[in-house]
This record gives sequence, C-alpha cells and structure tokens, in this order.
Amino acid sequence: MRLLTTSLLVATMTVTACGAVRDSRINPFNWFGSSRSEPIERAPVKEDNPLIPEERRGLFTSVRRETEVYLGTPLDQVSGLVIERVPGGAIVRATAIASVDGVYNVQLTPADDDGEPDENGTLTYRFEGVKPANAGRRNSQTQRTYNAAVRLTDQELSRVRSIRVEGVRNAQTVARR
Repeated sequence: MRLLTTSLLVATMTVTACGAVRDSRINPFNWFGSSRSEPIERAPVKEDNPLIPEERRGLFTSVRRETEVYLGTPLDQVSGLVIERVPGGAIVRATAIASVDGVYNVQLTPADDDGEPDENGTLTYRFEGVKPANAGRRNSQTQRTYNAAVRLTDQELSRVRSIRVEGVRNAQTVARR
C-alpha cells in the first residue's frame, strides 16, 4: 500500500509540474516560437522573357568563335539520300563514300552561306568530312561509307521544293511529290 501511495504521489507531482515547464525555455517546442503570416515583397517585373537567355560576352568568347572553323572537304560519292518525317519537321539523312580511309567529323554543310533554298526552291548541301594527314586507301568500300543528317523544321521546309546533297563525283536529289 505504501508503494502505491508513493508512486501515485510522484505521478501527481510530475503531472502538475508540466504546466510550469510548458511555457519555459526548457521545453524544446518553445525554441522557435509559433509561425505567423507576413506579406512578401515582390521583385519588380522585368519586361524580358526569362526563357530566352541573355547573350553573355566573356573573356574567351571571341577565341571560341575563331576556333570553330570547319576544315572539311566534300566526300567522293553520295550513295543515298532519305528524307524522314518527324514531328515538327524532317530529317535529311545522306550516305556517302569517301575516297580515303580515316575520314572523321562528317556533316552536311549548306552550299550557300545563308542556308536558304534558291529561286527554284532547291536546298543544297555538301557532304563534307575532315581527311587525316596520312590518309590512304586500304579498306573496303563499306568501311569508307559514312552517314550524316540534318534536321529541318516545318518553317524551313515550307519554302523547299527539292533537297540536293552533293559530293565530288555526283549528287543525289529528292523532290517533293
């Protein structure tokens, strides 16, 4: 009985002490206080579109533009040309055969500086690649075959009636039906 009375007395004293600890700094729930709502200050709205990046000029910008000179020359023969429709445009995919081994960095380069179709609506590309200094002809024709592609949008295709890819010895042309 004494044990029951002692434990009941200790429990009562502990529970009554909680009221004093509730508002004190000892209670960890009081360390940050309660939250409150405050109005936010809005930054001034810029008239520029945030999705369009600003052109930034850095220390090495002009150096980077000077080093982007493409040193490719036209490949020997264009063996295939395919236009594949994709959502929003088309992909022009060409296959060419090089006259030497080891050609790298192949691409379809616009024949005109502006990349626009001529007065007849023909868009012309050159199939070019960079030939190594010690280029020779030791491999078979299948090992000297390269593929390159370029994507055109629907806006670019609206003015085009035919697409032509040129090599050194021949050219392949695909016309619109």
